[in-house]
Formats: sequence, C-alpha cells, structure tokens
Amino acid sequence: MPNHRPLRVVKQITTSFQKEQCRCYSAPVDSAIPSNKVKYVPTSGTYPKGFRVSATHVGVKPSNTSKPDLAFIASDIPAAGTAVFTMNRFQAAPVQVSRDILNSRHGAGIRSVIINSGCANAVTGKGGLEDARAMARTASSMFDNQSGNDDSVPNSVVMSTGVIGQRLPISKIINNIGTAYANLDNSHEAWLNTAKAICTTDTFPKLLSTTFTLPGPAHKGVEYRMAGMTKGAGMIHPKMGTLLGVVCTDAPITPNALRALLQTAMQATFNRISIDGDTSTNDTLAMLANGAAASADTPSIQPKDEACEHFLPILKSFLYRLSDLVVRDGEGATKFVEVRVRNALTVLDALSIASSISRSPLVKTALYGKDANWGRILCAIGYSQLESPESINPATTNVSFIPADNSASKDEGVLKLLVNGEPELVDEERAARLLEDEDLIIDIDLGVGEQAESYRFCDFSHEYVTINGDYRT
Repeated sequence: MPNHRPLRVVKQITTSFQKEQCRCYSAPVDSAIPSNKVKYVPTSGTYPKGFRVSATHVGVKPSNTSKPDLAFIASDIPAAGTAVFTMNRFQAAPVQVSRDILNSRHGAGIRSVIINSGCANAVTGKGGLEDARAMARTASSMFDNQSGNDDSVPNSVVMSTGVIGQRLPISKIINNIGTAYANLDNSHEAWLNTAKAICTTDTFPKLLSTTFTLPGPAHKGVEYRMAGMTKGAGMIHPKMGTLLGVVCTDAPITPNALRALLQTAMQATFNRISIDGDTSTNDTLAMLANGAAASADTPSIQPKDEACEHFLPILKSFLYRLSDLVVRDGEGATKFVEVRVRNALTVLDALSIASSISRSPLVKTALYGKDANWGRILCAIGYSQLESPESINPATTNVSFIPADNSASKDEGVLKLLVNGEPELVDEERAARLLEDEDLIIDIDLGVGEQAESYRFCDFSHEYVTINGDYRT
C-alpha cells in the first residue's frame, strides 16, 4: 500500500514551497511602497505656476475606505490643452468625451483634468457616456468662465481607470468634486498625493518635475517649469501613449504647437514601452500649457518656431523619464530591460523586432529566471512581422547582453551570445552575475541596413499572474 503523507503535512510542504517560490513585487496590503521602489518617489519638486492639484477620497470601490481615488488638476487661468488616446476599438467613455471636448474647443480654454481610479467606465454604453459628461460638466462648473449648462462645452478633460465593464458610482464622484476643488494646492505634498490618487495596481506614485529655459529675447531670464504624473503597471503596450498621464507646463504654447509637440514626443517615449502586450481601453496622455510664467506680452510658442524646436527635446527627455517609471513598476516586475535593434533594413523592421521581443512570454520568463536563453530572443526576431525577405540575414545577426550603467557587473563588459549567426560559448557564471542586476540591455545587430529603434519592457514573474488572477476579487 502506498505510503501517503497526511494532508496536514502536504499542506505544510506546499506552504513552504510557496514561500520559497513567491517573490512579491506588488504593493503590500498596507499600501506601503516597496523598499526597492522608494528611490523613484521624489521628496521635493519644482511645480509650474498657475496649476493646483488635489487628491480626494470618494470610495469608487466599496473596499476602498480611506485612500484618495479622485484626482483634480486645475489651471488658475485658461490653458491650451491636447491629448493622445488609445487606439483600442473599445474606447472607454472618458476617452470619447475628452476627445470631443478638446476637438470642440480646438484645444483652447481648458481649465482642468478630473480623474477617478477604481472603475474604468469602459464598455458601459450610453449611461457610461453620460457619467463621463457629468464628471466633465461638474468639474468645469467650478470655474468662473464656465456656465455649467448641459448644452455648453465643458472645459475639463475627464479620465477613468480601473475595472472594465462596470458603471461608475457617479453620485459619489459628483458630490465630491466641490471638495476636490476646495482642496486644490500647489505644494509638493499635494502633487504627490494626486499622483497616488490615480494609482490602481501601481506600487508607487509616478511624479516628475523640471525647469527649463527657452531661446529668444521674449523668453530671456524666464525659468519655465513642467510637472507630470502617470499611472500604469499592467495592460500596457503601444497603440498611442499607453495608460494615463497628465503633463502641465507654465510656458506659453498655442494649442496647435502643443498638439504637434505631444504627438511627436510620445512616439519615442510612451509609445516605446511594454509590460504585457495589452493595450487598454482607457489610455490617455494629456498636456496643458497655461503660460503663467510668462509676461502678458510674451508671444505664445508657435509650431516650428525656434522656441518650439528647442522645447521638443526637453519634452522628449521628460516623457522618456516619466514613461521609464511605468516599466519599472510593471506588475510583478523584477527587471527593467531595454532592447536595442540596430542596423535594420527599415524603421518598421526595427520596431517590429523590438516589439516582438518585448512581448514574448518566453523571453520575459527567462529573464525572470535569470536564464541567458538567447534562443528565445532569436525566435522572437524570426517571427516578427518584417517588410521583406531581406530584412533578416542569419549570417549577419548578432545578439548580446550589455550591462546598464548602474549595474553592479558593468565593469565585466558585454556578454556576446550570437556573433554573425554563430553561437558563442556562454560563460554561465558571467551570465548569472549580469542577470542578477535589475537593469539590462539586449543589443540586436541585424547587419542588413542602417535603421535603429528601441523598446523598454520588463520581465514576467509569478506575481504578475497572481495580481491579474485576483484583480477583480
């Protein structure tokens, strides 16, 4: 007769196994920021003039009894506004309503962004659209130049994030917008709390601020400021600007210039990150510019003028750093990876290969397991949607791991895995040391052209499955 273990012993062994195998990288139940993420949370900031923000507890989800879940970002004066939205065919109600508002106002006279977390208000039919409009109208009614009538065009952009397919508890939200308005402030604490209010499965608030100058006599001696917050840890892959984000600046920028700047800057930043290959129904990245730091006679920045061209790389750098934080907070992530594709035949080829690698579950799980399994990377290259048979030449393909500048093993140099189609004898001990580092660069040299592109992504862990398996429960 088989010698079966008693049930309690099996349970003890299972519990012990789970403790050994489970590496928790999601937010602890007490909402404390994980120790390895604290370094990404700013302790101070330089915030744009004429903008104030607040975070208010509404209780969108019944289980939320204390955490703020309504964010209000407001400009003291009418601002230029623009946004980029998800390309998912099931576009959430706030996406549709905000696009209509910005189009109807031609990006002018925007006063605020109102955001709730806890419910996405997505795939909620006509009722969901009316809820989004009610949020926009109520937020707009807080400002003197908005009548608040049902037939007027609101001056507030609206966003929502959370579970898809559920209606908002709209009365809770509407009844608290006045409180949110009354609590508007420009302190660092207010900005940080507002960044927290838009979080869902995020483990830390994502907030950045910076200062900059612009060329030309009209801007001489003026220090401009920019601040941005974003949220997102899962359901993230490019098809616009992925996730939710708001960027504010006190520089004077026309709506047309602002639109062109954001659409250009997000392509190489928010549209080059991936966590799990999914694109949300709610993705929105909005930007407001109120000119509060400029004098009344300072001309607003126009498309293609000197100041506009100077500001574009500043905005790109800012959005790059802001989008970095999203990848670093990927659900269950332990690795931050940049894949660089060089010497491709076309830009689209380079993008397709970088995207394939960043989405491959086998690549991502190998990285989590600290396994230098370059064969999985090669497979992802091989099944990419490429433009011609000449896009890949196995005999000129090279794959390497490069330690990032902040890696402990950076002095050990590049680890070559595949050289001109020939496999290298991999030093597994060196590979293990390199993959102990949080940051890693995967370098792909195709050797068939001159184009290059990159993506930033993270690994897949046990915790990713746990977070998403339990998301609604």
